[in-house]
Amino acid sequence: MVLQMGSPAPSIKMEDWLRGEPLVNFQPGKVYIVEFWATWCELCIAEMLDLMRLQEKYRDSGLEVVGVAANEDAPTAVEARTKLDAWLAEKCPDLNHRIASDFTGEMKKLWREPSFCVGIPTSFVVDRDSCIAFIGRAVETRHVLHRCRARDRGARSGLMTSQ
Repeated sequence: MVLQMGSPAPSIKMEDWLRGEPLVNFQPGKVYIVEFWATWCELCIAEMLDLMRLQEKYRDSGLEVVGVAANEDAPTAVEARTKLDAWLAEKCPDLNHRIASDFTGEMKKLWREPSFCVGIPTSFVVDRDSCIAFIGRAVETRHVLHRCRARDRGARSGLMTSQ
């Protein structure tokens, strides 16, 4: 099955949550940005900082950012977690959103491969109805959220709803 804008969002299948509470499923009425990134990715640092700003700005409006560490070069899940923890402490000490490790590649199979977005960084916006509203780079996500706010001015929270 192809994952594209308008598709129901796949499930979240990660066992190793490094920051924040585990997310088991998407809550109706919330908007999520699911960001795939890696410690070796230069662009990912800038995007991570931008996502932290978005999380801060829109948290009270129902936005949840979920970072998915993907493609880490480590022989075991424990070593991947150690590497990720050190990287996060150094590069993003004030992190304000959830982070999980996709060491098994399950999220890649559910999200990136069906959307043909196997590179990183890649962001998916999940709307209030748990459908994919955007697939692309986090830098473009800000514009998507602003467009959705403009389209949605009468809504209670100002973030996206399905059309």
